[in-house]
Amino acid sequence: MRCGFFFMKIRPAITRIGALPLVLTLPLEVPLAEAAQKPNIIFIMVDDLGYGDLGSYGQSVIRTPNLDRMAQEGMRFTDVYAGSPICAPARSSLLTGQHAGTTRIRGNFGTPGFGVQDSDGNWRVPLAPEDITVAEILKGAGYVTGMTGKWGLGEPDTTGIPNQQGFDEWYGLLNQRQAHSHFPVYLWRNQTREFLSGNTGTVQNFVVEAHYSHDLFTDFALDFY
Repeated sequence: MRCGFFFMKIRPAITRIGALPLVLTLPLEVPLAEAAQKPNIIFIMVDDLGYGDLGSYGQSVIRTPNLDRMAQEGMRFTDVYAGSPICAPARSSLLTGQHAGTTRIRGNFGTPGFGVQDSDGNWRVPLAPEDITVAEILKGAGYVTGMTGKWGLGEPDTTGIPNQQGFDEWYGLLNQRQAHSHFPVYLWRNQTREFLSGNTGTVQNFVVEAHYSHDLFTDFALDFY
């Protein structure tokens, strides 16, 4: 499954050390007492995952102990729907809080001449500067924000990339079609393309591939926290 992980972490105004680059790049002034009252937020968005596919929602065939524990220790929603049945507009709705008839991205592809073309020649519509995301709002409330996995809301060098839409740290795939492979040729770390030696971007023969992208996403998430 293709995943997108969104992280919003509150950081109080305490002594900072060089080992914490996120803190150094965004020195916040949040009192300790206020920080203690604000929860850290982890939102995992998974394509094609149904309501009943997790143990925390009654599924008993496939074990999902870690996600079940997160549900037990965090917040569980029982009456929530995706903003759209397809990838990009569902993510756009999540981030902007707008329904699929209003949010800027209403399909996985744009109309020719509207938006930008990706490396395969497909038209994509990026989020615009005037689009306000939940990450931007949380930053205003004292949060440091991170995102990893599949993005799909803006091609390279557009206004729709995560770092232009409220995320301080970003690691993953901008193009959602490239996310069909768990062994991509490269990943983006903020606005730098990092090539993964030994990967071919295959969606079929995984035996010879060197770097499993979801392990790298997990490492990023653990480092962020």
